Amino acid sequence: MSELKKRLSSILESPKHNTEEKLQKVCHLLDQEISYFNWTGFYFKNGDKDELKLGPYVGAPTDHTIIPYGKGICGQVAVSNETFVVPDVHQESNYLSCSIDTKAEIVVPIFKDGQNVGQIDIDSHTVDPFKAEDRELLEWVCNEVSKIL
Repeated sequence: MSELKKRLSSILESPKHNTEEKLQKVCHLLDQEISYFNWTGFYFKNGDKDELKLGPYVGAPTDHTIIPYGKGICGQVAVSNETFVVPDVHQESNYLSCSIDTKAEIVVPIFKDGQNVGQIDIDSHTVDPFKAEDRELLEWVCNEVSKIL
């Protein structure tokens, strides 16, 4: 994981890319390096509205480009301000289905100046794939991303 963190840091610190490009590169790297990350993307607070707007991502296209606060796992994280790991999406009553292939999801909030401004969302085609190291890595990524927002 330390090698992956170094590579992620070099993307986020790169002076030649704008924020959007950096986030896209982060998605690509995570998707390439972690086999069970099958959809990797960012959602951000949509202006003053109580909703999330899809940002850079890698994976199958999604209809969920806008997610109201409270709806689905991403919407719940926007309200709870806490990381949410879902080992099996079919056991979760508030799950918004993005793909029939998705079996598990992890969503980690991004804080800037104490405010929840967005999140990273990972879907997996494997039931219960996420380990403590994945959560720690994604929480680290979100902390690093907050520095460039």
